[in-house]
Amino acid sequence: MKYLVSGNEMKEYDSNTIEILGMSPLVLMERAALATAEEIVRRKQGNNRIMAVAGCGNNGGDALAAGRLLALAGQAVDFVLIGDKAGCSPETMSQIVILEKYGFPIQSKMEKGEYDIIVDGVFGIGLSREVAGIYAEAVENINRLGNEGAFICSVDIPSGIHAGTGAVLGKAVRADLTVSYGFAKRGHYLYPGCEYAGELAVRDIGITEHSFRGRQPELFTYGGLADIRMPVREKSGNKGTFGKVLLIAGQESMAGACQLAGRGCLRTGAGMLAVMTHESNRAIIQETLPEAMVSTYKTMGGFAADHSGEELREEVRKWLKWAGCVVIGPGLGRSEASALLLETVLAESRLPLVLDADAIWRLAQSSKLQKEFGGQQDRKRILTPHMGEFCELAGCRMEDAKAPGFQLIRKIAEELRCTLVCKDARTYVCQAGRTEAYINTSGNSGMATAGSGDVLAGIIGGLLAQGMEAFEAACQGVYLHGLAGDCAAEQKTEYGVMASDIVEAVPSVLKKAEGAI
Repeated sequence: MKYLVSGNEMKEYDSNTIEILGMSPLVLMERAALATAEEIVRRKQGNNRIMAVAGCGNNGGDALAAGRLLALAGQAVDFVLIGDKAGCSPETMSQIVILEKYGFPIQSKMEKGEYDIIVDGVFGIGLSREVAGIYAEAVENINRLGNEGAFICSVDIPSGIHAGTGAVLGKAVRADLTVSYGFAKRGHYLYPGCEYAGELAVRDIGITEHSFRGRQPELFTYGGLADIRMPVREKSGNKGTFGKVLLIAGQESMAGACQLAGRGCLRTGAGMLAVMTHESNRAIIQETLPEAMVSTYKTMGGFAADHSGEELREEVRKWLKWAGCVVIGPGLGRSEASALLLETVLAESRLPLVLDADAIWRLAQSSKLQKEFGGQQDRKRILTPHMGEFCELAGCRMEDAKAPGFQLIRKIAEELRCTLVCKDARTYVCQAGRTEAYINTSGNSGMATAGSGDVLAGIIGGLLAQGMEAFEAACQGVYLHGLAGDCAAEQKTEYGVMASDIVEAVPSVLKKAEGAI
């Protein structure tokens, strides 16, 4: 697990390190500069022509100090200060004085020339306004040099990227490398900031978890196979002890959703699977998913033709007594029969539950169902909407749903008293009553393909069935799903990934994870 901090959180931890723990700000700056210089030398050896471009804030001081270390190591370094020296922070002013004593001149603007390396320290994590004027010109010049072949290393965060949201504040530096101090910042991972950060190196400079002082960062992510934590399997267990999943999915001629979600359940270790689906899907499910038990219903004119409503409810009740977990929604459709199925599950069951796709749409249309759903307090209730479905739930526009930050996602999770998995290029997981939230950083564009969400619903259901708590099952499920997508993309390319490739890659990822632990 690793924390992703906002600019405000990092400023608080920096202040705590200095004012409470007693670290000198100049010592922290020297350690940041040394880390930056080391990372640059690790990637760009030999003799290089370097330009260190600094703003007036502390990031500027980091850049100037890193340039000084490189110059003292024999590199040819030009120093540039963008802005009025009188407005520099005390620490950056100290670096300017040190450079003057060493005899290194500082330019007031970027002169034309050929450079191998640019150290970008124009702005840092405190930036909240749009980049304009001489600062915009400096960003443009840095990017121009990058386009001409210079290697760009940004100090802590690329200048122009909002540390908390990843937004581009007018203009931003496109770095080849970003050296982050203490902790990764949210803007390193959120779009579009992650596309500007280049390679990310996080270095310890003395700001540690001791600096939290009881106020941990709100956001975390996973990074590495060692972060996969699957349920412990008892050596003496049997198929019943490893979890029984009831999957209610697949309207007429939508067998694919059943297959993908069902395989997701089984590939993550669920012991038994029962699929309740439309009669037209029976033969396909029995042929392609022989491990599953199948219960079907027929429809005519949008409702169950061979059952009265009560008979269909009774069939659901029977399977609910058998199951240990329910996944409902993949490919379920929006018929009266699908409405009856969801209503029965919510009314009759307190089992761990994953609502996906059409079940989420149905929930969004009914305040009565929302009240019933949110009234269950065991917290083993998970919703997995994509952004369009989330807009239905929240009653908002897409631009509001995609606004920087995750406060709206947290708000809906609190209102529905559930764990909410909001699927997007970066997926958030929030749980009612929980301060920290998870953001997923595994996966790739190839996963934006039909059926990928069905696989995820099945994976989460399989973990829930084995006894995982809802929040952990959601976080682990999303992470595993993304890693499986990365594995599939390695074999098929991001253009060629299909949902079936993702689910079939799950065992490979789990096998690699076993070797990493």
